[in-house]
Amino acid sequence: MSVDSVAITKEVVEKQGLSMEEYEMIKKRLGREPNYTELGMFSAMWSEHCSYKNSKPVLKLFPTKGKQVIQGPGENAGVVDIGDGMGVVFKVESHNHPSAVEPYAASATGGGGCIRDIFTMGATPIGLLDSLRLGSLKDAHVRFLFKNIIKGFTDYANIVGLPVLGGEIYFDDSFAGNPLVNAMTVGIVKNKEIVKARASGVGNLVLIVGGATGRDGVEGAAFASSGLDEEAAKKSSAVAIGDPKMGKILREACLELMHKGLVIGMQDMGAAGLTCSTCETSYKAKTGMEIDISLLPRKEEGMNAYEVMLSESQERMLVIVDKDKLEGVKAVCAKWNVPQDLIGHVTDDGMVRVKENGEVVAEVPAAALVEAPVYERKATKPKYLTKANQLNLAGIKEPKDCNRALVSLLSNPSIASKAWVFKHADPKVAADVLLGPGSDAGVAAVPGTKKAIAATTDCNSTYCYLDPFCGGEIAVAEAARNLVCSGAQPLAITDGINFGNPKNPEVFWQFKQAALGISAACRALNTPVVSGNVSFNNENPKGSVDPTPVIGMVGLIKDKARITTQYFKNSGDAVLLLGKNKEELGGSEYLKTIHGLKKGKCPTMDLKLEKSVQKTALEAINKGLVRSAHDCSEGGLAVALAESCMCKKLGAKIDLAGKLRADALLFGETQSRIILSASPKNVKKILQIAKKNKTPAAVIGEVGGNKLVINQLINISVSDLYQAWHNAIENYLKD
Repeated sequence: MSVDSVAITKEVVEKQGLSMEEYEMIKKRLGREPNYTELGMFSAMWSEHCSYKNSKPVLKLFPTKGKQVIQGPGENAGVVDIGDGMGVVFKVESHNHPSAVEPYAASATGGGGCIRDIFTMGATPIGLLDSLRLGSLKDAHVRFLFKNIIKGFTDYANIVGLPVLGGEIYFDDSFAGNPLVNAMTVGIVKNKEIVKARASGVGNLVLIVGGATGRDGVEGAAFASSGLDEEAAKKSSAVAIGDPKMGKILREACLELMHKGLVIGMQDMGAAGLTCSTCETSYKAKTGMEIDISLLPRKEEGMNAYEVMLSESQERMLVIVDKDKLEGVKAVCAKWNVPQDLIGHVTDDGMVRVKENGEVVAEVPAAALVEAPVYERKATKPKYLTKANQLNLAGIKEPKDCNRALVSLLSNPSIASKAWVFKHADPKVAADVLLGPGSDAGVAAVPGTKKAIAATTDCNSTYCYLDPFCGGEIAVAEAARNLVCSGAQPLAITDGINFGNPKNPEVFWQFKQAALGISAACRALNTPVVSGNVSFNNENPKGSVDPTPVIGMVGLIKDKARITTQYFKNSGDAVLLLGKNKEELGGSEYLKTIHGLKKGKCPTMDLKLEKSVQKTALEAINKGLVRSAHDCSEGGLAVALAESCMCKKLGAKIDLAGKLRADALLFGETQSRIILSASPKNVKKILQIAKKNKTPAAVIGEVGGNKLVINQLINISVSDLYQAWHNAIENYLKD
């Protein structure tokens, strides 16, 4: 029985992730009932993963324009100007549900897909970052997921030859059973060589360049857009399998094709595979496309039209080529030993027409597939917040031994060294990496210039759980602080939106509030949103994951001689604090780790103060006055100071003024604070810059010795701190 003889019933429609109302819309747009292949194409393109049908109204809140923006949302990746005719291209993508099912394969393809988004634009990838959330490492299954996610991510990066620049990893019970796996890729492009996903020019040729098509990843977009229940968790067939060896030569071939001007348009076959790439490129160019899928090379025999059109087999690009340049394309592909197959041509009728051996098996207007229905979901403030935001500090006992509390925090896997993770990355592929994982941001050189690009990923999910607006603001502000501490001027962001079911009014309220917070911070710090990804329905049997709007941000270092790290450098250097300490413990890792509490109000955000602190730090760095700079974040001031001591095992003696509670002073996570170290001769100049910018600033101590001493509260050897911090994650993984 042919797949297209399948009767379209209510059960079939709903199994495809569509409502009966949407099915009626499809029939109206087609003027007839769809066949099964066409229904599958609509299912993929109208999924949240491809259409953003539940998130579009909120995403419109984001600021997307700025003098530095060359390409904003709507393409495979965003592009920001860095001068001299060059741009930085970057994007974040999620691979959450697949990573819960096949952690090794899914994390690899998540990173691989993001890499293709970058070179599809004509950019040379220079670095990869991750942003991960998992349950507690005390759980054996979480350890299994963690090990395989890391191995998949780094194995793929190593084979394709792309360095891992950095990232972030958090562990919280909220993510048990539904890990969040986000990847960010950064690349460099000559602005005049940017290629867009357009099927322009009637009569131009349509090629598939890269690997063969198999059944892996069929229905992947719909799978990524549904809840992760027990049945969904068994769908390993919905997970595409990457081929990094093909990925590497495909990248080189595609870049050469674009650099030689042989390509009119190009799109990665990621989510929804051939369906998405054909309809989106046609829609953007206001053309149509006719293809014959019998011309596709296949991994497996007996594949039907439905499977071919919805396969998400990796390492495949849809390429639009002028017929007069076909021989040039063939020559480049042959040089790199990359398959290329002519499958169709561009038409003028707006239709995506799919044939098999000359017979039409699907015929759908590109606009009908791309213009999915958009929903304005109801938003209601969650009931849990009334109780979760209550915190009586008077009822929180201060630690009797602050040294022990600090060691406990440094041993917390969310704070501890991620050296175990990054040791899996191959150092041989890091030729252009100027600052790898372990400091506030990763930094890679812009080849042929003295410039460098800094990149980071940031989000505190607990803050977003307690106050999604403020959590969104903080995610942007912390990302910008991390770049500034590395010597970079923040430029723009890509967002990785990870939330629960958008049909749940409380989840949608979280999403909208987080978007408003992100928007406020982006406007204040001049870091527009240029690309991103939305992942909804991140839920496990206990409920939704904590809201996690990951912020990927890039910044420009005009002179790589000014790259700054977080580590203390010399005995005798002064330690300064920009910003001010407050009595804030809500949402802190201290409360979670020491008291088992995930509550209170997250730290307040003053964007005016944030801007002045960042301006002061960057100005001092650019004038060569600063030896180290480090953002205060999870674990507070004591953890930030301890981390500053780690690299060279240099201690510090710190004297903090004020009448705050000891735990709030040491472990509170008040925002807009940066620790600087500097030669004593430069202190006055730094303080003058701070005064000019109306930034609170004070000398708080001196680098030296082999202990970290803070008032009368902390007195512990750096060696002991290092052992707790460096070995924590590896100790969990010894089984």
